[in-house]
Amino acid sequence: MKAMGPLEPNAGDGLRFLLDGVPGHSAGSDTELTPFIAALESHAEGWMPDVVKGAQRRRYSRASIQKALGERRDAHGTSVALYRAQPSVELTLDLNLHPSGTQLSCSLGVQPLSLFSERGRCLRLVDMVRTLAADYRVDYAMAHGMADRQLAGAPYFGRDGKTTRRDGFDKLYELFWLNVFGPKLVEAVGRERMLSTPAHLVEELPNGSVLLVLWPTAADFASDEARVAQARAQVHLRPDLDFDTVLRTLRERSAALAPVEPRFHPDLAPLLSRLPDTFAISERQAKIAELNAFRPPAPEEWLPAALPPDVENVERIRRDYGALSERLVAALHTQVPSIMNETPESLTDLDFYFWRENFPERYTRDLIDEHTAPALGAYLGGMLVRRLGGAWVPRRKLEESQVRVGGRVWLPFLRARRYLQSRQSLLDYSLTQFFHEAERHRP
Repeated sequence: MKAMGPLEPNAGDGLRFLLDGVPGHSAGSDTELTPFIAALESHAEGWMPDVVKGAQRRRYSRASIQKALGERRDAHGTSVALYRAQPSVELTLDLNLHPSGTQLSCSLGVQPLSLFSERGRCLRLVDMVRTLAADYRVDYAMAHGMADRQLAGAPYFGRDGKTTRRDGFDKLYELFWLNVFGPKLVEAVGRERMLSTPAHLVEELPNGSVLLVLWPTAADFASDEARVAQARAQVHLRPDLDFDTVLRTLRERSAALAPVEPRFHPDLAPLLSRLPDTFAISERQAKIAELNAFRPPAPEEWLPAALPPDVENVERIRRDYGALSERLVAALHTQVPSIMNETPESLTDLDFYFWRENFPERYTRDLIDEHTAPALGAYLGGMLVRRLGGAWVPRRKLEESQVRVGGRVWLPFLRARRYLQSRQSLLDYSLTQFFHEAERHRP
């Protein structure tokens, strides 16, 4: 049974749905969630969770949800997490105890967003929200693309974390594809104004909240027609805003999310293709464009002819290099399992590990210069020996030690030192590029 943890980082954009409200009755926690679970089961077509997580993972059932709620209950309330692997779904439901009563918070993520390009599936999601509003006093709810929500500044909207937690969505900061505004915010904006919003759907809900849906399908929020509709609705509800300014900002966000085709440097493509997924989803297309333009300097850690060995016992020094390499494998085999395979792919995995961990800036310079860099140089040189038929030419000064491959001699220890100077140097002096350059010069 495979269960999702956090949403898949490389699955692309997704739909984020949030809801804050109060159960319509004061019963046990399992009963308080029963209307939500019933609405989910009736409307989650194609993305229904199939795993429940409390203290352990179980197959989805209402009994499993009750067990999970019991396992997670404490003095502050209880919660349950529901998952699905394909498509990626993560749903958390929190019941928090406050002096004023129980409060419900829902956070749902579904990837990919393209699931909601179908009008019927979007209608079912809207119906689910409508059904929930009949059983819960909804103070605020929204559904929108994850990446664009980040670009909009959510959830902080320029506030600090403490203020955001205290005030929540206390005024109309932004309009999303689907919005539910509670009675307090409706009255602040003006009920008549809210109900006259130019939008795809405007509906007054049972507890005085108002449901706004800007466009028929969630996945098309970034189209120009949808952006125009979003701008019109936003300036209608916020007369202090200028239509042209709002529309220009929305179009800029759409441009930032437009897919960019990867055209990475061929030597580094296996590495660079991994980097965008480590950034916030709203930044990934810009990062792809940035990495497309990146061209590392040609490796300079080589000589046209070898310096002669200046050590007394060449074989012993070669064994020492092997011991250094083994230390690196011992230290990193858990984080980088492929390091034990000693293949070109192992070097790319090491490049990604050091970059992801920001190793040069997280660890002390003494550790790097005295231990990591020498061990990495020995491992890199050993790769040239084993995979390219090279031969060690030891020198007393470690950075002068060479590996002869064809008509050139390469300086792996010097490369490793330069490589570990900064996070940017991990790309400028990557292990992957160095190996491929040496590979091109083998006999």
